[in-house]
Amino acid sequence: MRSGAPESVEEFRRRFHAHTPGLLGATRAYAVLCPFVDGPDGPELLFEVRAAGIRQGGEVCFPGGRMEPGETPLACALRETEEELSIPRAYVTPLGRMDFLCNQRGFLLHPVPGYVSADGLRFLKASPAEVSDTFTVPVSFFRRTAPETYVYDLIPRPPADFPYEAVGITSDYRWAQGRVEVPVWYWHGRAIWGMTARITSCLVAR
Repeated sequence: MRSGAPESVEEFRRRFHAHTPGLLGATRAYAVLCPFVDGPDGPELLFEVRAAGIRQGGEVCFPGGRMEPGETPLACALRETEEELSIPRAYVTPLGRMDFLCNQRGFLLHPVPGYVSADGLRFLKASPAEVSDTFTVPVSFFRRTAPETYVYDLIPRPPADFPYEAVGITSDYRWAQGRVEVPVWYWHGRAIWGMTARITSCLVAR
């Protein structure tokens, strides 16, 4: 028997009893802070623009990154916000929990809504290695402005040597397909789109 494998039903019970459920097959998890700040006419959302030299440079996003082993989504979101925007976590008040997103590439994204105080904003200084710019958008804009929405299909392409006969299906088997909606908002020359826009849509809908 493989080393470390359970040898009894009781051992299976002990392992699963202490297990925290996650998404089957997910290999990575990320968390982002969705920062609410005070604006002249009500709450606003704080966004950042990725630096040109990193992956997906130039895109609009929320501060965040990959969760470290044993780290909670809240701890990750606060740590990444402090690293990227220099806002100390002591000046961020968590506002609850949101639904997480599952990306088709096999990772989870945990949005964490939080309020950044005016005192916290005084520390705002973007890390040039990761962030090229920051800006805010009134929540009222998202409430009164519907995003442009685009849709693309997820089309399965099984390999030519798939063992249809062995698993009991024919080669014309109808594999499950999917569709992904891509919302896009435009704000003063910036495009807020993709997963960031999906999170924003959920925030303002609630």
